[in-house]
Amino acid sequence: MFRYTTKINFDFCNKASMRNLFLLILFVFIFPFTVQAEEEEPKPLDPAYEGIHGMVLINNGSSLYASHLPLFHKPHDAQIIYKLDVSNNALIYLVRDADMVTIKPAKFNLQRLMRGESFSVKADVYIGHFERGGSLTYEQMDITFSELEYLRMIEKADKPVAKQVYDTVPINNGARLLVHQIQGVPTYDHIVLLYQNIGCLTEFYTTSPVPDKNRLLSKLSFCGSMKPLYYETDDFK
Repeated sequence: MFRYTTKINFDFCNKASMRNLFLLILFVFIFPFTVQAEEEEPKPLDPAYEGIHGMVLINNGSSLYASHLPLFHKPHDAQIIYKLDVSNNALIYLVRDADMVTIKPAKFNLQRLMRGESFSVKADVYIGHFERGGSLTYEQMDITFSELEYLRMIEKADKPVAKQVYDTVPINNGARLLVHQIQGVPTYDHIVLLYQNIGCLTEFYTTSPVPDKNRLLSKLSFCGSMKPLYYETDDFK
């Protein structure tokens, strides 16, 4: 009697264990696909971010980057720097040799860049600022946004800010971009290319909320060899 009872309990345990093992396998194989399916459904794009998003181009070696020209309001209230996938060497040489090159892309939704998408658009290329007398150099060139390097949303404040803060953005060949955080009114957009990875002061106070660009470069001089890329004040008064 004792042996019979023991055998029944043992069989019962085996059946229970097999059932639990089957449920575990089912969970392991099915649950990740369920989660993945849910994660692959992005929220709809906000139509308020649809528009023409001008950008200034940045060159370092054989690499090109595009910095969105931001404003305080939608659809431009975001500081974005994107690496470009460039097949046309003429564009690289143009950006390398000119003081400023901007692009005027066809309309697209800026949230695609905020999400880190990779896609191509047609864009007109200008030497100088495309909205301020720039010279049209290439029409409808293919521009491919490859990789998101920097994103910061802008929140407009009603008063000026005395503390200037620069974010550091690593790029290719050990170089870095210093990007001024746009905050307060008035303020400015400022991007500087650093060729060396040297620790330096990137937060400091100024007597004016919009210092002269030469004064700013003097403040950043301990960061090593640098190249000023972009400085804009008119859009942030």
